[in-house]
Amino acid sequence: MFGVSFGQTAKPLFETYVHDPVVIKQDNRFYLFCTGNGITVYSSNDLNNWKPENQVFDKAPEWTKNVVIDFKNHIWAPDISFHNGQYYLYYSVSSFAKNTSAIGVATNKTLDSKSKNFKWVDLGIVIESVPNRDMWNAIDPNLIFDENNTPYLSFGSFWSGLKLVKLNKNLTSIAEPQEWHTIAKRERSFKLDDKDPGDAALEAPFIFKKDGFYYLFVSFDLCCRGKDSTYKVVVGRSEKITGPYVDDKGIAMNEGGGKLLIEGNENWFGAGHNSVYSFDGKDYIFYHAYDAHKNGFPVGQKSELIWTNGWPSLLNPLK
Repeated sequence: MFGVSFGQTAKPLFETYVHDPVVIKQDNRFYLFCTGNGITVYSSNDLNNWKPENQVFDKAPEWTKNVVIDFKNHIWAPDISFHNGQYYLYYSVSSFAKNTSAIGVATNKTLDSKSKNFKWVDLGIVIESVPNRDMWNAIDPNLIFDENNTPYLSFGSFWSGLKLVKLNKNLTSIAEPQEWHTIAKRERSFKLDDKDPGDAALEAPFIFKKDGFYYLFVSFDLCCRGKDSTYKVVVGRSEKITGPYVDDKGIAMNEGGGKLLIEGNENWFGAGHNSVYSFDGKDYIFYHAYDAHKNGFPVGQKSELIWTNGWPSLLNPLK
């Protein structure tokens, strides 16, 4: 697929290979995790210029070979959070275009690789999807807490839509009795085999809390296809973490709704798979876009978010 050069020179985000970015701040430094061999990592002191760091996993976690037989440590769509005094890094293991998939989690006391306490500890599978059993796909995780500090994991792609499931307080397993919600989906053709991802193209849920609402950001259409990528980002909101999430026209996202936020143009074949954060009093959205002038090479993008009547837009949209 696309390659990554791990020199030590910091480069602007829009010139850096990035796919499915998530970001967190520790002390005065930002860390970006994204899809790549062993999970790609960058760091920055200004959110603009990013320096490559060592990948999270030098070799694939042992359990992955029991999920994807030919897995070669190319890990998708991580999610990073800080809770209970440590960092939780969720990540996706999958076969492309199949729901032979699982979400795993690893922890670390610090993100500073120079610290004596720096060590990634893999805790294994949190959720697994199996073809011919599940009509959902265990990829693209995002950890979110409700107003009672109850943890939930949103995730999914294609098939019957995007899911939200309650986790135990240890953040490593599904809470019992299990509580599942479909938070977004699109219409799927009945004629398709259950193993087929289908034509209801959506993935990459990310939930962000602001001013009494939970905002659900979702990527529609197709990623990972270079010049044929059609990725775009839509958003809806709910007063409850479990939904229903509705767009600005009142259409529920689990009925195909979603307010358009980001799409490609003549310079970008597609743009999507976002994450959203508040840093130093400002809200930011991070995502990747496929550069039309570089044969669809995916690079990082960010913009400050501005809010009008309770809905977000980009201060610096794609040009």
